[in-house]
Amino acid sequence: MVVAATAATAVSPAAAPAPVTPAAASTLAANSAANLVAGKPAFLHAGSEDKFVQRSVISSAGLQFVPYERTYRDLRVLGGDFVIVTNSSGQVTATSSAQEQTIEGLSTSPKLTKAQAEKVAKGQLKTVSGVESTDLVVYALDGAPRLAYESTVRGTSAEGVSRLTIDVDALTGAVLKTRERVMEGTGTGWINGSVTISTTLSGSTYSMTDPGMTTLKCQDAANNTTFSGSDDVWGNGTGTNKETGCVDALYVAQQEKAMLSNWLGRNGFNGSGGAWPIRVGLNDQNAYYDGTQVQIGKNTAGQWISSADVVGHELGHGIDDTTPGGISNGNTQEFVADVFGAATEAYANNPNDPRDYQVGEEINLVGSGPIRYMYNPSLAGDDNCYSSSIPGEEVHAAAGPGNHWFYLLAEGTNPTNGQPTSTTCNGSSGLVGVGIQTATKIMYNAMLMKTSTSSYLKYRTWTLTAAKALDATCGLFNKTKAAWDAVSVPAQSGDPTCTGGSPSPTPTATGGSPSPTPTSGTCSGQKLGNPGFETGSASPWTATSGVVDSSASEAAHSGSWKAWLDGYGTTHTDTLQQAVTIPAGCHATLTYWLHIDTSETTTTVQYDKLTVTVNGASVATYSNLNKASGYTLRTIDISAYAGGTATLKFTGTEDASLQTSFVIDDTAITLS
Repeated sequence: MVVAATAATAVSPAAAPAPVTPAAASTLAANSAANLVAGKPAFLHAGSEDKFVQRSVISSAGLQFVPYERTYRDLRVLGGDFVIVTNSSGQVTATSSAQEQTIEGLSTSPKLTKAQAEKVAKGQLKTVSGVESTDLVVYALDGAPRLAYESTVRGTSAEGVSRLTIDVDALTGAVLKTRERVMEGTGTGWINGSVTISTTLSGSTYSMTDPGMTTLKCQDAANNTTFSGSDDVWGNGTGTNKETGCVDALYVAQQEKAMLSNWLGRNGFNGSGGAWPIRVGLNDQNAYYDGTQVQIGKNTAGQWISSADVVGHELGHGIDDTTPGGISNGNTQEFVADVFGAATEAYANNPNDPRDYQVGEEINLVGSGPIRYMYNPSLAGDDNCYSSSIPGEEVHAAAGPGNHWFYLLAEGTNPTNGQPTSTTCNGSSGLVGVGIQTATKIMYNAMLMKTSTSSYLKYRTWTLTAAKALDATCGLFNKTKAAWDAVSVPAQSGDPTCTGGSPSPTPTATGGSPSPTPTSGTCSGQKLGNPGFETGSASPWTATSGVVDSSASEAAHSGSWKAWLDGYGTTHTDTLQQAVTIPAGCHATLTYWLHIDTSETTTTVQYDKLTVTVNGASVATYSNLNKASGYTLRTIDISAYAGGTATLKFTGTEDASLQTSFVIDDTAITLS
């Protein structure tokens, strides 16, 4: 495997202009939230000795999310957190609160000493390598509030490496709750082929450090040393080689970083431009995130498992950890991370690891194929449907209903883009997906309302609130609701309702109100003009000279005309683009037939490339390595661009020698 390191910048899809600047919107939100909290509304269950600490405002999709933490007599309250949501004008549209009762008269004098509490905490692990911290807190996560000590202990459990947070009753010594910080997952690695990664040059030494995010780096787990060298060529294509494992890992992480920015508007993995080191070399058949790092292990053949669905999943735990409320509770954390793994795999769109909504599909990790199937969890022995037993199941098995919901939301029951069909738990059929980008955006905005008491039931409410805010026509809301109904997650009293239009927002405990108002229209038909280029001219496409062509040197897929990009054998760039309107709430599928031939002989280096973008964001990339003897049908879900103008653009770039021809024909953007 040979990898050239170059930096690339992706452009976010176009959005409707905001009425105020982002900085002003954040300030308005912070002030509005502070004024609301000062009045101690009923949903806060505020006591006379409570204080409220406002955290940084998070902006997403035209909304502002203002997280708060709570103290009681200056002690941190576990389960006292809440989030206030405003529009860009500072008007409160929704709230979400973890605490359900007022704390009054609770003594803050413990009977146990700190050392006694730490002894209890250490006893929860098989071996202990150290105690990171122990603090006196108020435990209000369930039942009556209690005084407690919270410790975080490192060591090993019966399952392996552990970083465990333990809450111990400060009066009785009883263990109130444990939370494992090591979030485990598993899958494939060494599969991405020849890829481009961004590295850092210092003096004459290159290192596997992201130049724009220096906390994102790939290291040897044996000594936590970042891989470095005198040239910018990495890995050897062998799955058992750690540097090769790091090529895959850093490539995936940088793809996820771009996805977070372009799809979700998030600044890095932790929301403030940062990440965690990725370390390849764990001597175990798994991978994990623990709040400080991502560790990548191996399969039974000793190959490092740095695939999109593994690295994306583990970094997804970090995203979950650094959104309001921390790591999701109620046995939802693994499905949340699977969403980010699937989204990263889809965004990367690597032909060696195509989008498939499976986890660990590229290798036979322990002799049983993929470890999870989002479209049919029962294939791996997990539940397709939610029941009251899910919160008590093994955490990975409990991901089944959430993964099934996400698949139905993104793809529906009968996708037309090559993805598998999916059944429902309530007998419903004909569910039409919103596309993985929009589904991920709904999930992410729901996470920005997350509190420490998250659960499947609350995620239903939060995603409905997010969907309603993203689409005032109620199209996304109805599809989100149908998907939850289809996996048997029951309706909740706090669920918002949606009847269309643009009503004035009304603050509620868990409801929401739309901010943007997308255009609506008919969800049927093909939108591209001159899709097969048979008019003999580019119009209504815009193309560089000579792209629309009828010569016999490259055959059309059908008819006589096609679009032929590059093929000159010299440094050259060709473009082809057209803008269409996609009504809000529509499912939009981009299809085109693509033929690639080349005089390049390499099997490892991408010298010439074709990039497909929508509103500047990459949705597909190809190169001389994808050459084939005939045309191949390519299908891409672009439903995320519903509600506005989508500019489709093909860009072919060719280097100084040896031609590569990218030939496109019979294009379509079809609505349903």
